[in-house]
Amino acid sequence: MLTILGFGMVLTFMYLIMSKRLSPLVALITVPIVFALLGGFGAGLDEMMLDGIKKIAPTGVMLMFAILYFGVMIDAGLFDPLVRIILRIVKGDPLKIVMGTAVLAMLISLDGDGSTTYMITVSAMLPLYRRLGMNALNMTCVTILAGGVMNLTPWGGPTARAATALHVDPADVFIPLIPAMVLACAGILLLAWYLGMKERRRLGVVTLPHGGSWMDASVSDDGDALPTVEDAEDTKRPKLLWVNLVLTLALMTALVIGLLPMPVLFMVGFAVALVINYPNLAEQRRRVVNHAGNVLSVVSLIFAAGIFTGILSNTGMVDAMSRGFLAVIPDAWGPHLAVITALASMPFTFFMSNDAFYFGVLPILSEAAGHYGITPVEMARASLAGQPVHLLSPLVPSTYLLVGLAKVDFADHQKFTLKWAVAISLLLMAGSLLCALYPLAA
Repeated sequence: MLTILGFGMVLTFMYLIMSKRLSPLVALITVPIVFALLGGFGAGLDEMMLDGIKKIAPTGVMLMFAILYFGVMIDAGLFDPLVRIILRIVKGDPLKIVMGTAVLAMLISLDGDGSTTYMITVSAMLPLYRRLGMNALNMTCVTILAGGVMNLTPWGGPTARAATALHVDPADVFIPLIPAMVLACAGILLLAWYLGMKERRRLGVVTLPHGGSWMDASVSDDGDALPTVEDAEDTKRPKLLWVNLVLTLALMTALVIGLLPMPVLFMVGFAVALVINYPNLAEQRRRVVNHAGNVLSVVSLIFAAGIFTGILSNTGMVDAMSRGFLAVIPDAWGPHLAVITALASMPFTFFMSNDAFYFGVLPILSEAAGHYGITPVEMARASLAGQPVHLLSPLVPSTYLLVGLAKVDFADHQKFTLKWAVAISLLLMAGSLLCALYPLAA
């Protein structure tokens, strides 16, 4: 009965959010409650839900203040000089332009928000592609792949979901993953070099008129308005650039060495950044309100997931489902469940949302893997391998923003990028295996 209830709950949840009958937020709360009541667990339902919420509370707090911190840094203009430097360096060389796109997207992706990355990257680089007649699919390809890898930061979403679903510390998942991410980023730069060389052979190197001043124009040669980032010059703090850079580097260093828990680090970092950049109380309120939408949409989802995972675990459904899953897996496959999960994460996260995979499927796989000595933190790392492919899914709203800004067809973007996304995912998996982040065979 528990096995039927568990699989029924997961399948119902996946169907409702993939068919857009319910939002993930509503489905995460209502579906597990209904199935718990059907299973006769009404008496202890409140304790189960509170237990799940308590376990993910630190992750929710960390995400809240990480989004606010990077939002303040973007408002203050920390990344603006980087954009200008890249535009100055790449000039009229298609090779440099594609590689510059990749570097810019990687750095902007540190804020964990795909929409922000796409807006800044496309706004900065699309005039160059238009002027030189370059294929904009090169830009959308390297941009989305950079986001797929850099979005593995704990405040980016997938890592937080995996850690929340398996009740492990996001830092334990993310920090050992950094070398594998560096290898994947190197693969993206190599791909950018290859695509740029093809464009250079096709177009040559163009000498820009007037020292490249046309790059600041907001209208393309064909008269179409180019995408622009919302004007927020009144929030810029160019005189505090180095202060903000040092603060951000110090925060990242403290995060890596584990000086304090992640939630505390981001809380302190946000408070310091806000006071330094916006000492006026009214302006501080405006900055918080400006990013409240992003914070609410992410953090509310994380706390709702606490109800889902709390009920799934405390009713015994996960145990029953894992036993049922083990019954159909050949014994010879059991020790390879981490690698199987890494490979399966590509199609799973393409055909379903991250919420459905991490909160519905991953706990089952992890419970089954535990019988072979594979730990939950290892399964969490393995489950992240498919993220470069995931962003190509039609279920990801921000991808529509990217192709819309770049004015390319969604299907063309998928066809052009999919093979490279699979390659980067496999490279991320290979790097993880080389660093022994999860076993090839337990």
